[in-house]
Amino acid sequence: MELFDLGGRVAIVTGGNGGIGLAMARGMARAGARLVIAGRNEEKNARAAEEMATTGVELMTHVIDVTDEADCYEMVSATLSRFGRLDILVNNAGMSIRKPPEDLALAEWRQVLDTNLTAAFVCAQAAYEPMRDAGGGKIINIGSMMSLFGAPFAAPYASSKGGIVQMTKALATAWAKDNIQVNAVLPGWIDTELTVNARREVATLNQRVLDRTPAGRWGLPEDHEGVAVFLASRASDFVTGATIAVDGGYSANI
Repeated sequence: MELFDLGGRVAIVTGGNGGIGLAMARGMARAGARLVIAGRNEEKNARAAEEMATTGVELMTHVIDVTDEADCYEMVSATLSRFGRLDILVNNAGMSIRKPPEDLALAEWRQVLDTNLTAAFVCAQAAYEPMRDAGGGKIINIGSMMSLFGAPFAAPYASSKGGIVQMTKALATAWAKDNIQVNAVLPGWIDTELTVNARREVATLNQRVLDRTPAGRWGLPEDHEGVAVFLASRASDFVTGATIAVDGGYSANI
């Protein structure tokens, strides 16, 4: 088997119908993986599947509300029914509410934490048993630069993404005995639908990002294709509990 070959493997990508999730799915498809694109919006799922058809990948879509525990388990069950196995889980679904912390309602705080952190934990729990029984698997959690840095407009988002890093380490140490590697990717400032809104809402953000990023540009979703293949493949079999920044040097630049 080639080091980065994903032939025969099956991957679920939550929030896989756009942005970083879709790019990661595309990268894994090119490496041979079969895919489950899971997202809340059925129309976006269908558009993503149509786009992915050019890769020739065997693919299914699944409508899911990741904050619903039963939905997370049903997603895994549907995957096993269709493909007979589950090898890779990418916990990418996420959201943000940008407000000063003093203006946040408790329901807004809980919505962000439930979507970004609790849902990733539940999806990982749902994936654990089939991965363990198959002899191993790969879980890739999506963090953020705000796993590392604070921001006055993103208290719940930053808290959830900091939690992703610690959850990743906890699951990695718990499940290493089952040959399940759990790692986190920390995207930098990436040009996606989510950050377009951030640039509208935070007037100085665009220039601040450009000034600090040694690569001199915002990242693109496709900048995450390679790291997804690496963490999903046997090339990373001795990498677990790690966090990998994909940020053009942003986090290294003081």
